[in-house]
Amino acid sequence: MHLVNPLVLSLLLATLANAVGLAPGSIKNLVTFGDSYTDVVNTGDNGTAWPVYAAGYGHFNLHSFAISGATCDQRLTPRVNFPYVVQDELPAFFNATRNGLKLDPKETLYTLWIGTNDVGADTLITGKQTPGTTIVQVTQCAIDWIRTLYASGARNFLIQNMLPLPLTILYREDGYLTRFWPTPHNQTQWSVYMTELVAGGNEIANLMLQSLPRQLPGSHIGLFDSHSLFQDMFDHPQKYLNGTAPLNVTGCINSCVAQPGGALTCTVVEGTDRDSYLWYDELHPSEQADRQLARQIVDAVQHGSRRWTTWFS
Repeated sequence: MHLVNPLVLSLLLATLANAVGLAPGSIKNLVTFGDSYTDVVNTGDNGTAWPVYAAGYGHFNLHSFAISGATCDQRLTPRVNFPYVVQDELPAFFNATRNGLKLDPKETLYTLWIGTNDVGADTLITGKQTPGTTIVQVTQCAIDWIRTLYASGARNFLIQNMLPLPLTILYREDGYLTRFWPTPHNQTQWSVYMTELVAGGNEIANLMLQSLPRQLPGSHIGLFDSHSLFQDMFDHPQKYLNGTAPLNVTGCINSCVAQPGGALTCTVVEGTDRDSYLWYDELHPSEQADRQLARQIVDAVQHGSRRWTTWFS
């Protein structure tokens, strides 16, 4: 039996450990894709989106290609007058690179947060997807986003999974009719189905990502568990929310109840009370929630925190 030199073993283990995840301080550029949860112009929180906070906290150069209302692929979940990651955001990114955007692959992290609109009202939950499309194809689209960028030279990727959508008013069992879907429907059925879609999609993404690094040598691929973070914010709001009103994880800052005939009855929380809320409206996280999300992502990128992030390579 041959004994391994302890020094050689320790160097080997250190090398393997360093190969997983990002080297602390290596990222200088943040490139984001997704929907209204990530759009920095038409923001879902009606304030400052999480990538802007992340860029500030982490001192990153931000390049945002996320567009409000996006789904992943028009061929899977077609919606009239809405954008797509495949048909709109990726082409916008490649157009930018052709027109002078230079990004060092070692210093650039690409993130994608998609799925909320793919599984939501007017798509999977209401049966409006392209026939034959399931949560499997929708999730595969996000994985293919990594492959496409990898082929162009990108090497560092972070996928954000779907948050617990059944906690939002739109998909909650006791939710009300909203501006996002004012038509009467079986709210309990929606909540149950959405629970299954989110759980299934997130687990499929986890399994697909685990096998991906072997196919993409030299890549660093991570999964940020938005689902668990938001569940923790819901369960322990005192750790995350700090507004001047009583902490609130079931209501929202901008609440609009759809009345018969389509009219909306709205109430809006103002000022520092807004930071007491987990949700901005019936579907979107609040700005305070986005601040917390940004801090956790920066912590994972800069300091290697594994609390909410799993690095597969």
